[in-house]
Amino acid sequence: MNTKRMGSQTVRFSSPVPILASASIGGKKEGEGPLRDSFDILMPDAEWNEETWEKTESKMQKEALRLALQKADCKAEDIHYVLAGDLLNQCIGAGFGLRELGIPFYGVYGACSTMVESLSLASMLVDGGYADHAAAVTSSHFCTAERQYRTPLEYGGQRTPTAQWTVTGAGAVVLGGRSNVGVTHVTTGKIVDMGVKDPNNMGGAMAPSAINTIKTHFQDTGRGPADYDYIITGDLGTVGSEILIELLGEEGYDISKNHKDCGCMIFDGDTQDVHAGGSGCGCVGSVFCGHILKELSGGAYRRILLIGTGALLSPTTSLQGESVPGIAHAAVIERLS
Repeated sequence: MNTKRMGSQTVRFSSPVPILASASIGGKKEGEGPLRDSFDILMPDAEWNEETWEKTESKMQKEALRLALQKADCKAEDIHYVLAGDLLNQCIGAGFGLRELGIPFYGVYGACSTMVESLSLASMLVDGGYADHAAAVTSSHFCTAERQYRTPLEYGGQRTPTAQWTVTGAGAVVLGGRSNVGVTHVTTGKIVDMGVKDPNNMGGAMAPSAINTIKTHFQDTGRGPADYDYIITGDLGTVGSEILIELLGEEGYDISKNHKDCGCMIFDGDTQDVHAGGSGCGCVGSVFCGHILKELSGGAYRRILLIGTGALLSPTTSLQGESVPGIAHAAVIERLS
């Protein structure tokens, strides 16, 4: 009997998978927000001495992983697998950014949920004995995302009130070894589609999947909101967070007192023009690998439920009138000592 499975979608690891080290990179706008001191590197501008924004995003992934390896006192050859992704076609941010490191590579895509997806899979590899060390890396860049998903920046299109600002940021973690913080459970999400067709309302499109995953996690584990210091979603923003709290409350789960959202944490909504908050793979990636892990390591948090949320849309399907499916993956991160 496989004793690692709990309920329908959750895995409990044999022992906590240590998070040996992490690194976080932010852009100029992110450095003007409330989490400015939690980033390891703040880029001076959108280019960071590169010729294109896409090359900049690849550099972000490479430098985030290099710094995490340095903190972990590991070399690239010590890492048995790296799982990485981004928002760009063919995951070019990860593929081009990590190609010179020579680490066995899995490219993954979960839209803005990619950090927790890659963290979950990397943790499974370590827990299963397939790797002594594994790494998870994600990134997003405001300019590359605007170019791919919406309109050229030069167009100067008006953004709707429900729109979110794609975070320019990257995060990397190294798993394995010994640490005072580790991953204990993962709950893999299902694709949930409630028929939202507005690509400028990703919070509304993603909230149903977050509700489904959080509710399933509670049912699988027998836990509830009170078992966590914080339940932190990836990037629902203000719109999606309100939906999440209201509808989970109707299901009997009150998370209003201990819910946070990375898309709301990374920017100051009163002083920074980000409309409904932040989004992008780099949103939960940079906040988790910076601020959240520092809070866990320092003892401010003891146990959190981290949910990466993603809107599985493309410009092609949006123009064809297709809806925006959502996905949400969850991981339990705990301070171990």
